[in-house]
Amino acid sequence: MELTLHDLNTSIVGRRIVHYRTLPSSMDAARKLASDGAPEGTVVLCDEQTEGRGRQGRKWFASPSSSILMSVVFRPTTRQLPQLNMLGSLSIVNTIEKVSGMRSSIKWPNDVLISGRKVAGILMESVLQGQALQAAILGVGLNISLDVSSYPEISSIATSLAAEAGRRFERSDVLRTLLQEMDALYLAIKRGEEVYSLWLRHVETVGQIVRITSGRSEEEGLAESVNPDGSLVLRRADGSRVTIATGE
Repeated sequence: MELTLHDLNTSIVGRRIVHYRTLPSSMDAARKLASDGAPEGTVVLCDEQTEGRGRQGRKWFASPSSSILMSVVFRPTTRQLPQLNMLGSLSIVNTIEKVSGMRSSIKWPNDVLISGRKVAGILMESVLQGQALQAAILGVGLNISLDVSSYPEISSIATSLAAEAGRRFERSDVLRTLLQEMDALYLAIKRGEEVYSLWLRHVETVGQIVRITSGRSEEEGLAESVNPDGSLVLRRADGSRVTIATGE
């Protein structure tokens, strides 16, 4: 069903919000809408996902109505695509500070942490028509009141806004702020402005010794920098450098 958020006042993101009680995956539903011509900024929102996924095919855990689970249809140019990924995590960081006053950080490539624990993650997938970019789907999972102790798989590494702040949050208030932040950043990108420098300020990975797994390969070393296209520059123990596009 269509959902209207009062006082949203966005130009693109959230002009249309399709709300479901339960979905297998908001990403898959948004992908279908995008392929069928849904307007840019269409949001697919659900209270529960039965087959929610994170990066590299991992399962996304969330009890009903405990998290923001949504996917947004964007129609960027190929040049704008890397910044869209940055827009996702940066909009979450900005939202957390606005609604709670708490500071959060970004773990490359796209997890958001509070006090070292994951509170949110994003997933981006492209919709191609032949070789042409038709749309990009940006998926967001943001834990609002999730009781992570109910999920042994993530209890030691995940958290929620409520757990960190020690108080409850209205999911609709967090959602409204998140859509407004996404909209403002996307309008900036469309004006030709870049969000890279704003995003980079919050990336905690730079300067740390990390182990990056990408597919079947693994690299370990010092995370020296992140390029404007979102790729990570890693310096190995032998002094050589490698640029990694994505990983865990």
